Amino acid sequence: MKGPVPRSALILTAAGVLPFLWGVLTLLSDSAYQLAFTTIGGRFVGPYVQLAYGTVILAFMSGVLWGFATKAHPRQAPVCYALSVIPALWAFFMAGGGPVSAGMNLIFGFLGLLALDWQFWRWGLAPRWWMHLRLPVTAAVVACLLVGVLV
Repeated sequence: MKGPVPRSALILTAAGVLPFLWGVLTLLSDSAYQLAFTTIGGRFVGPYVQLAYGTVILAFMSGVLWGFATKAHPRQAPVCYALSVIPALWAFFMAGGGPVSAGMNLIFGFLGLLALDWQFWRWGLAPRWWMHLRLPVTAAVVACLLVGVLV
């Protein structure tokens, strides 16, 4: 896990955690919930924002892994491409149902994504700094989703 994370990647990743944090805030604060519900709607409060956004992000991260797969040796590439679509398929098939089961499935999806991140990094397909970025952001996302599951 060598090298500093580029500033732009760090800032954009931190911004990407904001919808998960917003979901936590609206779960824990009745006034934040009411303000958001009345001004921007029910899709943007509590677990609903976390589940919708988490599904989008898992699909997005499949695209990131696909990009890493393009760097693979031709004999390794088919495995990398196949692995890269797993997060999107997981989100599509497992993020439905009620907020608790969908939240738990997203947690497992993000933990599985972290394992794929590590593998692509280990193979030298991800940037050297990749795991410095992915470990803390995954911890933050999982913690936020846990609040949505437990509250």
